[in-house]
Amino acid sequence: MAEPSSSFKPVKPKLKPKPRTPKQTPESKYWSSFKTHQIPNLISSVTSINFSPTTPHPFAATYSTSLTLFSPQTLSPSSTISSFSDVVSSASFRCDGLLIAASDLSGLIKVFDVKTRTPLRKLRSHTRPVRFVKYPVHDKLHLVSGGDDALVKYWDVATETPILELQGHKDYVRSGDFSPVSHELCVTGSYDHTVKLWDVRVADSKSVMEVNHGKPVEDVIFLPSGGLVATAGGNTVKIWDLIGGGRMVFSMESHTKTVTSICVGRAGKVSGEEGRENRVLSVGLDGYMKVFDYGRMKITHSMRFPAPLMSIGFSPDCGMRVIGSSNGVLYVGKKKTKEENVESGVRSFWSLGQEERRVMRPSYFRYFQRGQGEKPKEGDYVVMRPKKLKLAEHDKLLKKFRHKEALVSVLDGKNPENVVAVMEELVARRKLFKCVENLNNEELGLLLMFLHKYTTVPRYSSLLMGLTKKVLEMRIEDIRGSEALKDQIRNLKRSVEEEIRIQHSLQEIQGIISPLLRIAGRR
Repeated sequence: MAEPSSSFKPVKPKLKPKPRTPKQTPESKYWSSFKTHQIPNLISSVTSINFSPTTPHPFAATYSTSLTLFSPQTLSPSSTISSFSDVVSSASFRCDGLLIAASDLSGLIKVFDVKTRTPLRKLRSHTRPVRFVKYPVHDKLHLVSGGDDALVKYWDVATETPILELQGHKDYVRSGDFSPVSHELCVTGSYDHTVKLWDVRVADSKSVMEVNHGKPVEDVIFLPSGGLVATAGGNTVKIWDLIGGGRMVFSMESHTKTVTSICVGRAGKVSGEEGRENRVLSVGLDGYMKVFDYGRMKITHSMRFPAPLMSIGFSPDCGMRVIGSSNGVLYVGKKKTKEENVESGVRSFWSLGQEERRVMRPSYFRYFQRGQGEKPKEGDYVVMRPKKLKLAEHDKLLKKFRHKEALVSVLDGKNPENVVAVMEELVARRKLFKCVENLNNEELGLLLMFLHKYTTVPRYSSLLMGLTKKVLEMRIEDIRGSEALKDQIRNLKRSVEEEIRIQHSLQEIQGIISPLLRIAGRR
């Protein structure tokens, strides 16, 4: 037989290659399902993006000395307003979508009719460039603005006059937003690192709250609840709890360069409002768009663009995301249709990795056929019904302040712990002696019987000894007039005498043992 060759080498098994890109989460698939379209040649940096609150939600983009409205269906410009003398910095639709206000770096604010592009009002008061203008969510008559003169102004649009001049910032005011739940509250961010909350009803024009972001604030927005505010400055986005006194909830530092703009986006099921959750979308000079889930405090999606990003907007119907870059390009992400979603296999992020299933509702036939005995499946939320607390009879009487009846009821129950607990409660209420005084002979007999049984028990004796003495003092006449009560007193006396005899014996034993233990301890 031939010997095996000495040059034989074992063959390494082939390992399964690792994927180059990490597996996408369901929410990443959702955000990736927005098909990106480019709208180039906008001359210069896109300073702001704002969506109309009314359907079909056209959006406005400001750049150079122009304000352009875009159709959400065709993504083509529907109208352009170029009557500005300087760079347009911000735009804001009124709540009915019929008017739009725009500010420029000359310090002028103009209000236009959206359909005819006719300038209706010119608001002049700022002495330096105006950086933002904002309409309230539910107010058609006022707006707020802020600029490089470090002033925030609250305007009466009809009369073209500022009602309030809100002072407090020490540097350029760069951004602001109105509360979604109150048109009297607004928040502003400044390059002095502070974010101030203003109430236009306050006469002295002072801010009602202030938080320090720690870096020059580029953008600030209210979150949909109205109690939280998101601020962007430096490379961080911070969430603040206004109801909690301005407490910082979280700081997101995922960007590597300055965060320039933030907005609220809603994600979830394509149809219906109940399956959607709010996210904070941020863009920065690093070219990244980040999606931040402030409910779970984590980044859920990130996307890179080939240029520094200056502004972002998200449509109210959750069907479009628009990002403006520094090179004059709009990156418009439109939600794919249902047919495209089926072809690409995109599942709603709402399942979050769980088995996709149709939620049963009371209006569905299957809801009534499932049976009450159906066990919960993996991923179901089981709501446990809290057990109803059953109160004892004496507890119910104490809640109704029927003290004597509570004492008699618990004496009938013959549970010494409950009786002592009720007595201690009556002592705290200063009603125990009053109850003893009002007991009839039969009820007094129950009390004396209880004292006879448990007065000498060490755990109860501290309370019951004193109570026994007080009962004898208060009810001596009733006891003398009743043979049954006299018998109870005799029994009580015998038990007390027996306890005293036992204590004397124990003391004698202790006196004998103590010297012996002392001698044993010396040895």
